[in-house]
Amino acid sequence: MVTVTIKDIAEKAGVAKSTVSRYLNNGYVSEQTRKKIDAIIEETGYRPNTFARSLKAQDTKLLGVIIPRLDSPSTNSVLEGIDETARKNGYQLLITNSNQNEERELENIEMLVKQKVAGIIMLAREITSELAQVLQQLTVPVLMLGQHLQGVHSIVHDDYRAGEKLAEYAIELGHRSFLFIGVTEKDEAVGILRKKGFTDVVAQMEGTKLSFIETSFSRSETYQKARLFLKENQATYLACATDNIAVAVLKAAHELGLRVPEYFSLSGFGGYDSTDYVFPTITTTHYPYHQLGVDAVETIQKLIQKVQVPELIKLPNQLVIKQSTIPIEQIP
Repeated sequence: MVTVTIKDIAEKAGVAKSTVSRYLNNGYVSEQTRKKIDAIIEETGYRPNTFARSLKAQDTKLLGVIIPRLDSPSTNSVLEGIDETARKNGYQLLITNSNQNEERELENIEMLVKQKVAGIIMLAREITSELAQVLQQLTVPVLMLGQHLQGVHSIVHDDYRAGEKLAEYAIELGHRSFLFIGVTEKDEAVGILRKKGFTDVVAQMEGTKLSFIETSFSRSETYQKARLFLKENQATYLACATDNIAVAVLKAAHELGLRVPEYFSLSGFGGYDSTDYVFPTITTTHYPYHQLGVDAVETIQKLIQKVQVPELIKLPNQLVIKQSTIPIEQIP
């Protein structure tokens, strides 16, 4: 089998070897030249020597990714975006799971650094003082997703605004009695910001009543708790910090004979597919998880190449109204 080299590609394209090298390293090449090289690479089946290129460019073309747990629809969607964009940009992935354990999280960071990854993308669980200290001392470019730590580049969802949107919508429907089902405040995005956005809007409306229940990200745990607290519930609108929590509450309500939305309106956060495969379908705030993965790879690549990017990037979200919420006057 004949080995195709950069020189061969350059001769066929009628350009300099340096132009082909820029193309392979995602540098600037005119659109016309890029299309020509694309076609030649497709025709010849050329595959770059990633290891050799990485030694010269000091970019291993290897990205480390740390996820908090395996059973998360949002994480899976983010990973799809990361994988798709990493492959397109010539990077391989090393994906590690911390399983919501701080010690494993720190071990994963150490392992990825030893593997000489070009950069680390981290889907943050909670930011402890030890994790903050480690991240701020790393020489490897790091990008945090979902949480923000001062001094570390981050891409986050606008969780506070998402909470505001749901509360504004619920108030427009005429609801004045609310129950917010959340998670630990150790998780700033899900545990604090979503709840705060919701709470701040409700607090501005006179005559409202708002109570809170804390659960976990586990659907099974939430389901068991919901079978108890729903028996005492007086709120007409239940806001759940995640779609998984909302699905668990809906299941418990069905089993207790409490029809949604006739007994109470129900909503979540995330925009998971699961909200479309239950009855009633669940009102939610859709987060662009796949786009987060795409943006993550493009941003970490810029950091690797020492291109300046904003320390904090916020992604917008969208309220999606479905069958689980109705105006207060429609509740019997």
